[in-house]
Amino acid sequence: MTASLLLAILALALFAAFVSSGKAKAVQAAASSEKAHSRPIYHGLNAAIWTGVPAAVLILVWLFAQGTVIDSYVLSQMPAADTVSQSERDLMMSEVRQLAAGNSFKEPTPDIRAGAAVLTSVRFAVQWAMIVVAVAVAVFGAFLGLKVVTPRFRARHSVERAVTLFMMFSSLVAIITTGGIVASLLFEAGRFFLKVPVTEFLFGLRWEPQIAMRADQVAGQGAFGVIPVLFGTFVISLLAMLVAVPVGILSAIYLTEYAHQGVRAVVKPLMEILAGVPTVVCGFFAVLTVAPAIRTLGMSIGVTASPNSALAAGLVMGIMIIPLISSLSDDAFAAVPRALRDGSLALGATKGETIRKVLLPAALPGIVGGVLLALSRAIGETMIVVMAAGLIANMTLNPFDSVTTVTVQIVTLLTGDAEFDNPKTLAAFALGLILFIVTLILNIIALGTVRKYREKY
Repeated sequence: MTASLLLAILALALFAAFVSSGKAKAVQAAASSEKAHSRPIYHGLNAAIWTGVPAAVLILVWLFAQGTVIDSYVLSQMPAADTVSQSERDLMMSEVRQLAAGNSFKEPTPDIRAGAAVLTSVRFAVQWAMIVVAVAVAVFGAFLGLKVVTPRFRARHSVERAVTLFMMFSSLVAIITTGGIVASLLFEAGRFFLKVPVTEFLFGLRWEPQIAMRADQVAGQGAFGVIPVLFGTFVISLLAMLVAVPVGILSAIYLTEYAHQGVRAVVKPLMEILAGVPTVVCGFFAVLTVAPAIRTLGMSIGVTASPNSALAAGLVMGIMIIPLISSLSDDAFAAVPRALRDGSLALGATKGETIRKVLLPAALPGIVGGVLLALSRAIGETMIVVMAAGLIANMTLNPFDSVTTVTVQIVTLLTGDAEFDNPKTLAAFALGLILFIVTLILNIIALGTVRKYREKY
């Protein structure tokens, strides 16, 4: 019903725009001696905004608040809810919702039956109230939008203010979301550091978070040294970047400077298809093809190779992010003015010298941005590492050994029986905070590099 209501509001807004635009044309034609401030299309857009936006905002706020209000009202009509704990009240409300939806897995109690009946009636009344109020607001907005259509009304300014407010709201949403993520990480990580010393976490050399979650479980005391996990993350990311950066940048140079247009039109889309391959498919390729091949190679040269190795994960991850670096570098090269190339060649520089001394410095900001984005993708990758590198936290530079990464450990810690008052579970937020800080440092380094080496023309 909500989708139908939103479609009805949209249709009413379009109708108001059409009528308002037609009225503006008629008014401007009648008042030929008075110059109109805004074109008819702005009057139509203004009427559509006044019709649709307040009603849509009302619907969203209504939907956001009605669940809590309805639940509180239903529980107030159930006398048994006043004598139980909050968790039992939540369970009762869940049973009421299931019964109201027609999904009853056991014989409900009289209180649950009464609550389901109240919930059904209240939902019906609330839905129709929302429809009536939203339509009334939309009609009133359309009336105002039509009433203000005059030659001197500044409809264009009104529309531009509305667009500016929407863009400000979008920016505010992004800022609030980022702030919420950081705040949640800091809060939960703070709870973790109350149970585990910061020094042990930052400087410990053992990562064994398997501790008892319940009294009936048997497990070790646990160790929460993050260095082995960070070490594995950087080893795999470094291997991936050693593969992806040279191949990606060189392929971008070839496609931009050497390839025929027909070849470029075929090769670039084919390369970018690789970016759309799901990471789980890349993980299958790593564990079924690359990892056995690396183990066979290690045995042939007398090196002990693990079935899951950092080299297998790093190679496949590097192949996966080649299109990302290549595409962004290609766009950066293509954005360099043609006059710079022609001027360098006219002064006697070879094509190679032009690429090294003109093209690369001019395109450096875009290349660094692409490399940074690819590095962030490599650091945040999970499936390939789980399938090809393993779960064991080892501090080793041997690429034939099994290692793990921060993201893999976060997934492992939050999988299964999780209680958010236990160091094992809270450790995931501490790892997330470390990952956030590392990414922030990489961004700062990238900005400094761009500012230092960027050529200004």
